[in-house]
Amino acid sequence: MVTARFGNRPLVTGERGLVAPSAPTGPVNDRSQRLPFRQASQEELKAAYRRLCMLYHPDKHRDPELKTQAERLFNLVHQAYEVLSDPQTRAIYDIYGRRGLEMEGWEVVERKRTAAEIREEFERLQREREERRLQQRTNPKGTISVGIDATDLFDRYDEEYEDVPGSSFPQIEINKMHISQSIEAPLTSTDTAILSGNLSTQNGNGGGSINLALRRVTSAKGWGELEFGAGDLHGPLFGLKIFRNLTPRCFITTNCALQFSSRGVRPGLTTVLARNLDKNTMGYLQWRWGIQSAMNTSIVRDTKTSHFTVAMQLGIPHSFMMVSYQHKFQDEDQTRVKGSLKVGFFGTIVEYGAERKISRHSVLGATVSVGVPQGVSLKIKLNRASQTYFFPVHLTDQLLPSAVFYATVGPLVIYFAMHRLVIKPYLRAQKERELEKQRESTASDILQKKQEAEAAVRLMQESVRRIIEAEEARMGLIVVNAWYGKFVNDNSRKNEKVKVIDVTVPLQCLVKDSKLILTEASKAGLPGFYDPCVGEEKSLKVLYQFRGVLHQVMSADNEALRIPKQSHRIDADG
Repeated sequence: MVTARFGNRPLVTGERGLVAPSAPTGPVNDRSQRLPFRQASQEELKAAYRRLCMLYHPDKHRDPELKTQAERLFNLVHQAYEVLSDPQTRAIYDIYGRRGLEMEGWEVVERKRTAAEIREEFERLQREREERRLQQRTNPKGTISVGIDATDLFDRYDEEYEDVPGSSFPQIEINKMHISQSIEAPLTSTDTAILSGNLSTQNGNGGGSINLALRRVTSAKGWGELEFGAGDLHGPLFGLKIFRNLTPRCFITTNCALQFSSRGVRPGLTTVLARNLDKNTMGYLQWRWGIQSAMNTSIVRDTKTSHFTVAMQLGIPHSFMMVSYQHKFQDEDQTRVKGSLKVGFFGTIVEYGAERKISRHSVLGATVSVGVPQGVSLKIKLNRASQTYFFPVHLTDQLLPSAVFYATVGPLVIYFAMHRLVIKPYLRAQKERELEKQRESTASDILQKKQEAEAAVRLMQESVRRIIEAEEARMGLIVVNAWYGKFVNDNSRKNEKVKVIDVTVPLQCLVKDSKLILTEASKAGLPGFYDPCVGEEKSLKVLYQFRGVLHQVMSADNEALRIPKQSHRIDADG
């Protein structure tokens, strides 16, 4: 048996007949373009080409519509054979698929090259494209932090100031703000310039600074970075940062800095040594010397379902111990709940909170901080792509149960109300718009593929008849009914329309020796199939007979399927 692919359509010849492919009419997904025919010789490919040409030759069909579709399939087979029969194009397609053939530059490449030489040339062309894209990439990152003083909500002095105009309403003030932004400018494949700046203000006083860093990747094991900065609060800054992999499981980072000011030169040095303790655990040892000297050690364990950190610091002026835990729920919203305890010379802080993905590029989180003597605060954070918006709200300087209650319950009530009334309807409408846009852009293409699939099914009839006769003689595999598309079984979705197509004949045509094997790929690319509901979840439902007994199975679109199986058997008593 010889099997080949052109685009995402298989060209198959077998013992009991020929399987007719449906010709692709638009861009092909490159992930399914590799040609699984490396064991097939040129003679086998020629034999397969001749057999397919005999099946699809327009002169073999008298029906005008079928004749037109046969011409399309005949042309597809011819195009596929042109690729497979030429050693160079076959090698390019075998390694990189259609994207390799479509890349500019092959016309100047000397022919009769080996596969290794072709691979090297492809990588060179790809590097040139990558360098052109590199010049256009800036990777912007930014943070906006707005501090809010809401202590008047809980710490009021109504009796003393009840005669003051406007004192009946709590005063909520913005007491500090911080804005930072950075962009990257790749200079070469190894050199990058990073420009960053920030502005800060607190209680009417503030300032800003600007920094320029030049980073060079020296090898696969390390990089170095020079930093220059200036600001109105501090004088010029000069820094040097070095990263180096010591072993495959250990690395070190060193940061040296010189801060110039009216008080003189203030040197600083920070060194971090890290080591992989096991697959999911990292250990860190940090030493910082300068204005605030300290030594810090921490262990971080990060798994698929949890994140655990324990840290201890000895230093001036802060020494503390900290333990934090985060649980990751395996849901589509990537929900996480977290809690931490921090004890030090400054007091004790307990924090708990949660974060959740609210759209494709946005994550919303809230954390309640309760401490002595810090009081109670609510911290709200929104990550939107590469931008972070942070809103720390200081509620009270005391440990008031009412402040803790409202800081905990308030964000939950607001979130669930917003999610139900705003976020969920918005996401549903956005998904519908995307689906409608996708349907409109592919409508003509899907219609043409539907016509080609129907023509391919008619071309399969004779082969299917012979396969069924052979399977009946051996009490083998007979596909009674098969449907592909969107099934609605949930009562909550009963208003949605079922969109399925009958694929009984195409599936029976794929049966060989009483077996049907489908790989982990979308079934829409199989001969005689097409996509009846673009952009929506699809399934394949098969009712088949084996050894005279009915079986039934339903599999997801990208799920591998192998039949017959004992588990598919329909219980006679049911």
